Amino acid sequence: MLRRDLFVAAALGTGTALLAGASPANAQTPAPSRLARVLESGVLRVGTTGDFNPMSFRDTATNSYAGYDIEAMTQLAADLEVQIEWVVAEWATITAGIAADRYDIFSGASVNVARARVAAFSVPYTEAGTVPLANAANAERFGSWEAINAEGVRVAVSMGTVFEEQARRHFPNATIQAVQTPATGFQEVLAGRADVTITSNVEGGTLVQRFPELRILVPGSEMRNRRPFAYVVAQDDQIWLNFVNTWVTLKRTEGFFAGLDARWLGQS
Repeated sequence: MLRRDLFVAAALGTGTALLAGASPANAQTPAPSRLARVLESGVLRVGTTGDFNPMSFRDTATNSYAGYDIEAMTQLAADLEVQIEWVVAEWATITAGIAADRYDIFSGASVNVARARVAAFSVPYTEAGTVPLANAANAERFGSWEAINAEGVRVAVSMGTVFEEQARRHFPNATIQAVQTPATGFQEVLAGRADVTITSNVEGGTLVQRFPELRILVPGSEMRNRRPFAYVVAQDDQIWLNFVNTWVTLKRTEGFFAGLDARWLGQS
């Protein structure tokens, strides 16, 4: 109970201070915060797509959700001492689901201005970015971005993707092999027809689990083209946003998210 009380006190304390500053003449009875509703109902409703491996996906063996964000949201419910209810969501309607009160929180998304116009983002809990991959036997040879940018190094990427553009920008001295679908950069590396490929750290985490012979060549701190991931909540509920921010900050300090980065994204 003490851990839950600390979380709730931190969030409610901030919200109370904000309300205390309001003029009595203008004061209105605020709608109950989602934090209060979650604690009263004993249920945390979490929207998730289940199609974003390794962040949120269906485990075919158990027909249940699994992944980085699923673990995180399960821990949030545990810290609140409530049950979790998964609500099926779609990427195109994340913010509509929040506005319609279909779920209390969305299980994680990259931060962008379009979504921020109509919903609130928590403080970031991790980052997505571009990482290079190679066969484990070449991991030491290509252990840095600079080592890849050399004559004779073959970098394979899917033609017409953002990664082709990034590869040409980051590796002007290397040979860029733009392959047409259904071929992929990582398949070219596995087949020995290329030395390196680049992709997002999210896909990279999935690939190194599927293919143990692959390695992510740089630590998470050296990713390029970075963008933050955060939880999505309603704009009009400052108390709930305060709480989620408090929880993310504590969990980052405790190393919880670093553990998820290592387990699901292959990042050190």
